[in-house]
Amino acid sequence: MLLESLREYSTRLDLPPVMYVKTPIRWFIDLDSQGNLLGFVSATGPETRGKDRGKIMYAPNIVRSSGVKPKLLADKGDYVLGLASEKSKLERVNECHRAFIDLVRQCAISTGNKSVQAVLRFLENWDPEGARLPEDFNPGDNLTFRVDGRLPIEDPDVQSFWADYTNPQEGEATTCLLCGQLKTPAERHPVKIKGIPGGQTAGMALVSANAAAFESYGLQASLIAPICYDCAERYGKAANALIENDATHLRLGSCIYLFWTREPSNFSIASLLSNPQPEDVKALLAAVYTGRQADLEDDNLFYATALSSSGGRVAVRDWLETTLGDVKRNLGHYFALQRLVDAGGREGPPLGLFPLAWSTVREPKDLPPTTTRALLHFALKGGALPHWLLYEAIKRARAEKDQEKITRSRAALIKMVLFSQKPNLAEGSALEKLDTSNRNPAYLCGRLLAVLEGIQWSALPGIKATIVDRFYGTASTAPAAVFSRLLRGSQSHLGKLRKEKPGLYYYWQQALESILGNLSSFPPVLTLEEQGYFALGYYHQRAANREGTNSKEDGEETRP
Repeated sequence: MLLESLREYSTRLDLPPVMYVKTPIRWFIDLDSQGNLLGFVSATGPETRGKDRGKIMYAPNIVRSSGVKPKLLADKGDYVLGLASEKSKLERVNECHRAFIDLVRQCAISTGNKSVQAVLRFLENWDPEGARLPEDFNPGDNLTFRVDGRLPIEDPDVQSFWADYTNPQEGEATTCLLCGQLKTPAERHPVKIKGIPGGQTAGMALVSANAAAFESYGLQASLIAPICYDCAERYGKAANALIENDATHLRLGSCIYLFWTREPSNFSIASLLSNPQPEDVKALLAAVYTGRQADLEDDNLFYATALSSSGGRVAVRDWLETTLGDVKRNLGHYFALQRLVDAGGREGPPLGLFPLAWSTVREPKDLPPTTTRALLHFALKGGALPHWLLYEAIKRARAEKDQEKITRSRAALIKMVLFSQKPNLAEGSALEKLDTSNRNPAYLCGRLLAVLEGIQWSALPGIKATIVDRFYGTASTAPAAVFSRLLRGSQSHLGKLRKEKPGLYYYWQQALESILGNLSSFPPVLTLEEQGYFALGYYHQRAANREGTNSKEDGEETRP
């Protein structure tokens, strides 16, 4: 279904001519109508300045991993002009150049194109040894011809010749897996997929038996999956188009996810996941929770696939086929669960996939692909987030030394894991902010730690290390082992506040009483899930502290 869906998507694209791909052209070889050389003209301009590869344009293409295979009228210096680099073997360069001339000759005879005939006359009289070239010319650069200012590669008859030349009809016909017609299958699929993380810059094959272990029933190369040339080119160009468009792909570590729909749609999944805008998320949530069924009953098919590199080939890591309506519904659930006040107690903006994933590691480079994959699956497929994500977030919180233990993105991820596993809870309002009616002992213990930290900071503003830096790990796993000690230590700080900042003293004293009044005892041990509620309690109370203490004592900021 993947290749079939890509081929179907290609029918909506403004595709280049058959067997043409985007190619960086560094030099134009300008000729007159008689094939006389007018000069070499650099194809670089203001838009390509600083990029030595040249101007990107559509030019003939052919897959070549070995052997001599020229590209029509546009190729590297060894093929076009017979110029060898320092590492090239002269004999092979001469062979490449002769093959290039032979191909141009075939095109000139077949089409009768005057411009191609002019190019042929130039090539037949060209002497590589006596050539006068620009100082910055490199045999590895791509070149093409202009005749009287026109590009022969853009002539329809040249493009038609190249399409026929690259689509040989020899060989036994078989049923194409994609279009179902009886056609000669492509031995090697003509378009390589480019832009895969960690992959080859020249591109890689999606369907290829490039080793004996992958062959079957004596079928080699791409014949293991018989697909005609037209379909093979179409699915390859469709995949490359999705990779080139920021609105249709996401790079997640070693994978790249591609998104598309069967019918045209303006709904951008990639931007919602990578950089969600508040107004877009509000519109999505309104559709989910106010019953705008026109949006949610969208039966337009939605596709997603994850691609990575593996041994010189493209590996398919994931595949999803569903409806756009289901995706919108699941995305609404995804954004609803992450709703959380910011560190100052105000409504926070929606979080993209990356901040949520990065909250589980010290640095983005440490992020395993399984984390982003799990979040993406949840956003698109729904279901429940895996429990190990909760473990990773809590482990990272305990390990933080110079940063905040519970950031908004980390708290949001913890909340998402907890509530995704309890679908019966009211997700729209579950623990978005401080819940003073919540009697969960773990949640209350988290709140208590935030209050004790606030008391310490109010009494000793600017302190380098707070009790959270020293005791968060123990307090969040074994509250009974540490809270009695922390409460005793807070008494001296409260005494100081009572004398120097009575407004803050009464604020903190009231906060302590409201929490301790609902705690009959401190739990000896907290489970992983309870540690998650502890983290949320701490985050909520800390945000409320910042909101509340700013109004006390001459507006002095008294929060850590």
